Amino acid sequence: MKTQLIQRPLYIEFLTTWKNEDVIKVVSGVRRCGKSTLFEMFRNQLTTEGVQAEQIININFEEFDHLYLCDPTVLYNYIKEKIQPGQQYYIFLDEIQNVRDFERVVNSLYLNKNLDIYITGSNAYFMSGELATFLSGRYVELKMLPLSFQEFVSTKDADKSNLKRYYNEYLQTSFPYAISLDATKKQQYLEGIYSTVVLKDIVQRLTVTDVSTLENIIRYLYSEIGNFQNINKITNTMNSFGNKITHKTVARYMEGVEDSLLIYKAERYNVKGRKIFAGTAKYYAVDNGLRQFIAGDRVEDFGHILENIVYLELLRRGYQVYVGMVDNLEVDFLAIDPKGDRLYIQVAHNTENETTLTRELKPLRAIKDHYSKLLLTMDEILPGQNFDGILKMPALEWLLG
Repeated sequence: MKTQLIQRPLYIEFLTTWKNEDVIKVVSGVRRCGKSTLFEMFRNQLTTEGVQAEQIININFEEFDHLYLCDPTVLYNYIKEKIQPGQQYYIFLDEIQNVRDFERVVNSLYLNKNLDIYITGSNAYFMSGELATFLSGRYVELKMLPLSFQEFVSTKDADKSNLKRYYNEYLQTSFPYAISLDATKKQQYLEGIYSTVVLKDIVQRLTVTDVSTLENIIRYLYSEIGNFQNINKITNTMNSFGNKITHKTVARYMEGVEDSLLIYKAERYNVKGRKIFAGTAKYYAVDNGLRQFIAGDRVEDFGHILENIVYLELLRRGYQVYVGMVDNLEVDFLAIDPKGDRLYIQVAHNTENETTLTRELKPLRAIKDHYSKLLLTMDEILPGQNFDGILKMPALEWLLG
């Protein structure tokens, strides 16, 4: 079954905005989040705008037919033979991390001013080394995630009375291809993603010999989403499980797991002092279905699951996201946009109990600046609920943008 072309308007807008600009467009994201399909949709858009087929060169380096192009010299010569001076070309290089010394190829192609270059990679580290050094100031990066709740709902009948049902379906997975699979196939598909990421993006890259301990770390992080962690705590927990592992190795494995984009980190931020506290952070899963497959589910997870989804949505909307600290109080998210404006968000699955509501509002009330403050919840909410400038909103409505 072919992946349905689910509209990804935020990401298409990014590519459209940067089209023909003198920068390389880099799209990074976990495997199977929809990068190749995004490129397909954008190429379709180019065609409708009058770009001819011979002006588009598309290579996916995970396709067997293109394995020979993983040699950098062969790849460069292949593209050079297809282009003519004075003609504009659009170059799509998908999963380029499979090409040895790919950064040198990209850098050389960039020198041709009639080439508009788009590349993808399935991990964070492919942009952290020589490519970033070679192309400093000459690229823009789109950090892609699996489907947002809004994108997921766009595949449905958009009846708002069904939002909670859609949300429960969304919790099963946000990977585009998997949403239309039955439960058994969905689990098998998620297992395939997980195994591929662990093997190709962590084990092979880091030359991991103790794969069991690596997977225990991933399982632990997924079971503890939304809880503060640090290297010492994770090391002690692994050793208590019977894994003999050092702090240094845990730190190395953690870096690999983060770079694989299976997890994302939110560090603590002192709201009053405007300072990041390094070392201790919360971790969130790239997809709840993947988290459930790896770590299982518990009733008490509902609040943290909603928190996880809100965190990823803030990333999609372009925020830098931290855990806000106000004296000894914790605000779930301090989100800072590119202009430096702040948004404070507290997430609670249910606040219909007055004691719970008071507890959730307390950290937001302790913040004395003028920036927006939200309480997002799954409660049945009357319109216009406002507590001293703190707006209480239905989380699902907020997720729909």
